[in-house]
Amino acid sequence: MPANLYALGAIALWITLAALGVSLRHIPPFLLTGIALLMGSLLALPAVLQDRKAWSVPAKTLALGVYGLFGFHFLLFIALRHAPPVEANLVNYLWPLFMVVLAPLFLAGLRLRAVHVAAALLGFAGAAIAILSASNNATGAVGWSWGFVPALASAFIWASYSLLTQRVKPFPTAAIGLFGLVSGLLSLLCHWALEPQAGLSARDWLLLAVMGWGPLGAAFFLWDKALKLGDARQIGILSYITPLGSTALLMLVSGRPLSWNIGLAAVMIIGAAVLGTRVK
Repeated sequence: MPANLYALGAIALWITLAALGVSLRHIPPFLLTGIALLMGSLLALPAVLQDRKAWSVPAKTLALGVYGLFGFHFLLFIALRHAPPVEANLVNYLWPLFMVVLAPLFLAGLRLRAVHVAAALLGFAGAAIAILSASNNATGAVGWSWGFVPALASAFIWASYSLLTQRVKPFPTAAIGLFGLVSGLLSLLCHWALEPQAGLSARDWLLLAVMGWGPLGAAFFLWDKALKLGDARQIGILSYITPLGSTALLMLVSGRPLSWNIGLAAVMIIGAAVLGTRVK
């Protein structure tokens, strides 16, 4: 029960991520990612002050953390501003399914069975419906947007990061703050080199703080704690609450009514992920 409560806490925070990303879509993506991750890393400071060794992790582990935190969020924010946000968010939530399908490639002793293939086909069919049903954009075009590519790439990064953390030496939960710190500094460096300077309003700073201390901060610590205490299979199934909640909140924020094709896409993607995890 404590593990599931930690997981539900992380899920509740992740549900807000896409809506916050859309609200801050006017901020350059490297700047947005950098500030939010740096704010999230501050949550680890109390643990680090108590034990300076909490951030003593191998370079390989640190590189993996930067790959996951920096790569996933940067690509997600790119997708949310270059594709219809609701559909891009659904495509991004193929990551639980990717974890199932890719597990035999990353982890020894696991096999890909027929049910996993069926789940993969169902999930990608749901993603196709989400993409093809994209609403009219400002130019009147319908359907495909290149922003779906970074949405799919971000899903792959989070799935592969989650699997690869099982192949490195166990690290303390506080080390996630180091991952966020390095990723945030890298993002700000990229912003300085590649993006135009941007002014931030008081509202922007407030939303950045909510994002940094919530879905890009506390959620990672809660998730890591849940995985250390509980059954990863049960916790993984709980994560399928996230796309439903996230999509519903995103549609509420964007003022879009729930259409049958978006509802069908959500059901297919979540159903595929649950089906894929029910078989070892």
